[in-house]
Amino acid sequence: MTTQIVPYARPARWIHWLTALAVLFVIPAGIAMMNLPSGPAQDRLFDLHRSVGILILTLSVLRVAVRVALGTPPRPEGIPDWQWRAANSVHHLLYALIFIMPLLGWASSSAFGAQVSVFGLFTLPNLVPKNEAMSDLYGNIHAYLGFFMTLLVLAHIAGGLYHGIIRRDGVLSRMLPGLSR
Repeated sequence: MTTQIVPYARPARWIHWLTALAVLFVIPAGIAMMNLPSGPAQDRLFDLHRSVGILILTLSVLRVAVRVALGTPPRPEGIPDWQWRAANSVHHLLYALIFIMPLLGWASSSAFGAQVSVFGLFTLPNLVPKNEAMSDLYGNIHAYLGFFMTLLVLAHIAGGLYHGIIRRDGVLSRMLPGLSR
């Protein structure tokens, strides 16, 4: 007897994939910009990194609203408790980080004295006053959490591929954009 897999709501799936694309861009962009010499190329990458970070923050707010409004599908049958707890732990940590990381980046930029322009469309107000020591602190926390987030993203991708390729149990398909609901 096969169990029907209930997908996430369509808006949740689209927000998930848009967020995933943004995160998969912003992590290597952050590493690259920190390794570029000071100058126009580094400045442009910082601006793009900040803009995508604010996009991630916006998507995360929308994502939580959609989750509250539309809920989540039930736990699929056959998933061991330890896997379910591990997956939920990774999900909750990723949810926290998609809020915390942009706010830390914004705070670091503000404390450094840099304005946060979002794709050149508008400029955000400073989140904190200028303070280079605090900028360094926020920036260092942002960087360390970025590496932690990278590990969580890799674990999340590995889990999805495990379910999609090895187990073929439909868990991955719950988040694919083409399904109905």
